[in-house]
Amino acid sequence: MGRSIRKMIGCLGVLFLFMAGPAWTAMEHIGVRPLASNVIVPQSRRIAFAPDRRGAIEITDVEVLIDILESTATTTIEIRLQNTSNRRQEAELIVPVPDGAIVRGFAYDGPGGMITAEVLAKEEARRIYQQLVSKIRDPALVEFIGYNLIRSSVFPVEANGKQKVRLTYEHLLEIDGNRIDYVLPRTEALEYAVPWKIKANIKAKRPISTVYSASHKLEIERENDKEMTVKIALDAERDPGAFRLSYLVQEDGVTASMFAYPEKQVGGGYFLLLAGLPPMGQAAEGLKHVDTPAIKREVTLVIDRSGSMRNEKIEQVKEAALQIIAGLGNGEAFNIIIYNNTVQQFSPTPVVKDKETVDAAAAYIEGITASGGTNIYDALKTALEQEPAEGMLPIVLFLTDGLPTVGNTSEVAIRELVMKSNPHKRRVFTFGVGVDVNAPLLEKIADESRARAEFVLPKEDVEVKVGKVFKRLTGPILADAKLEVLRENGEPALGRTRDIMPQTLPDLFEGDQLVLLGQYVGEEPVTFRIKGNYMGKERKFKFTFTFDKADKRNGFVSRLWAGRKIAELIDAVRQMGADAAVSKDDPKVKELVDEIVRLSTEFGILTEYTAFLAREGTDLGDRRRVLDEAEVMLESRAMRSRSGYGAVNQSFNMARGKSAGTLNLRNEFYNEQMDRVSIASVQQINDRAYYNRFGRWVDSGLVEKESQIKPTRIIEFGTDEFIELAEKLAKENRQGSIALRGDILLMVDGKPVLVKNSDTD
Repeated sequence: MGRSIRKMIGCLGVLFLFMAGPAWTAMEHIGVRPLASNVIVPQSRRIAFAPDRRGAIEITDVEVLIDILESTATTTIEIRLQNTSNRRQEAELIVPVPDGAIVRGFAYDGPGGMITAEVLAKEEARRIYQQLVSKIRDPALVEFIGYNLIRSSVFPVEANGKQKVRLTYEHLLEIDGNRIDYVLPRTEALEYAVPWKIKANIKAKRPISTVYSASHKLEIERENDKEMTVKIALDAERDPGAFRLSYLVQEDGVTASMFAYPEKQVGGGYFLLLAGLPPMGQAAEGLKHVDTPAIKREVTLVIDRSGSMRNEKIEQVKEAALQIIAGLGNGEAFNIIIYNNTVQQFSPTPVVKDKETVDAAAAYIEGITASGGTNIYDALKTALEQEPAEGMLPIVLFLTDGLPTVGNTSEVAIRELVMKSNPHKRRVFTFGVGVDVNAPLLEKIADESRARAEFVLPKEDVEVKVGKVFKRLTGPILADAKLEVLRENGEPALGRTRDIMPQTLPDLFEGDQLVLLGQYVGEEPVTFRIKGNYMGKERKFKFTFTFDKADKRNGFVSRLWAGRKIAELIDAVRQMGADAAVSKDDPKVKELVDEIVRLSTEFGILTEYTAFLAREGTDLGDRRRVLDEAEVMLESRAMRSRSGYGAVNQSFNMARGKSAGTLNLRNEFYNEQMDRVSIASVQQINDRAYYNRFGRWVDSGLVEKESQIKPTRIIEFGTDEFIELAEKLAKENRQGSIALRGDILLMVDGKPVLVKNSDTD
């Protein structure tokens, strides 16, 4: 049945058009019906296209419900419209949908006759697209070119009225081994701001390991081991780009899949390795109903009780400590270390949780008061050196609200304490309470120990923030994980991969997933082996992948890799700031800055340090001047800003960058006031980036030599040549490159081409 559906449709997508009755017959004899007064493209426009440009129908918001059963998806899209004019208007709706879609329903609110729909063949769909482009004169339409169409009868929108339109379609999903992929086409244009509420219900016959989206941040709720509900996060509802969703069905233990993007310049391409864990109930073989995970935890709370922690902060921390001890399972262990000028311990070594130790800990916590200075070095040293509880995952929750003021206050010395004097491999999760902390130091302590740094901003609740982190540490499943890259015979595959991030695999807890990004060399199959402490036992998991499905449409893979690489390079510069003797003139700093600028320019991934690259007046061809400005920015901000809002905002940005598994098309980051800002003059399209230079968009591969380049071809918007170019680019998911407003200078088959879009408004 599935094969017959694919053969019958066999198309990249489908468009819906709803036509006025009289217009229907006007062009029947040539097989092409004229457009209605409004053409609504919810994936591309907030305002409907009106050929006469008078009176618009506005799209206020869109809701999508996706029901996925195994490899079949039923998608219902509800589009809410508002007529901004004082006259009734007719409209037609264009909705691109995935390959092989079949209509299951269409309806709108209000009176009307039966609505019919028919699927048009690909050639007829192409003629419709040419008509749309020539009539509406908007380049945005080419983002969905090459799709089949479904045409339906007209629906009205009353004067100053509202209308709901519902479309339901069904299609088979792409399957790659144990991974099932869903895609909802939408524009990549940054100007798009219609909120989309998207919810997906996933049901499978086999247990679901993990759900992943490269395009949008998700909120995930697991119903049981075979059912999950996924929503786009509230703050991602206005993010542009196709909605991508993948899920892995469970295999034995760790499950993995790979996305690959070919690139000759790196000798092979880029890869994204997605790995997931089994649902906790299945992984623990019945442990779901007891309160102790297979890998037990040993948690040491290190609490700053210096004078600056007085009043509300110390009370919140004490409540958090009580919560954490209460949240430990029977048989797990804990300890409490408090520090100001001196360091004191609840116990010389961690103790096993039972009624006696819990009661003693509660009394100890109740008596904590705040006074004195901040001896971070000795507090950290005490936590790291204590004898561990045997067979447990050793975790430290380290809280401080200030800079080190007592004992050894050297940032370098404190950092090296974790790097060189952590004999029991404790994971140190750091919490900066407020902004008067050494943010880069807290980050480094966490990074070096397979943990994460968190920052509790003023007016945030310490208890809530610490509680959220501890909740994420529920159910350790894979600890001390290591990655090996092997040949088919099991020997090391020398030179087959490079720049894999993260270099050190994190511990994986219940609900976690692993997203590895790197470059691959050559085309031969490669085997990845992940080994570690799995549910209390040493296990090895092997995954062999081929690169025959590497696809230029997977541009998100190379872009995610570049984003992480840029973050790692910036972090290296930032950590050099711990040594006051190192400046921007140091050759090592200059080398890092040069690579940061190169990658930022090529991929259009801008940070607070390279945002100046987007300024129209910045001559990217003047390499020395660009590097000088980047060096100044990185020295003044990354290297010299160690505490305050100006340091904490960088830590927020760094945490997102180094662990990024989701695209950041708007180039959003936190500024020094902790406000979210974005850059609109750089547009990321699949694997390409375009810079707006005085109204003209320029391919990142040409932007440094723009003034010297003469295009080999000039293509006018709407011509046959323009349509042919759009169809050519669509094969690699790059058609959005010529959908931007204004002229576009881009590379096509290695040659510069100028697309003239400037007269389309």
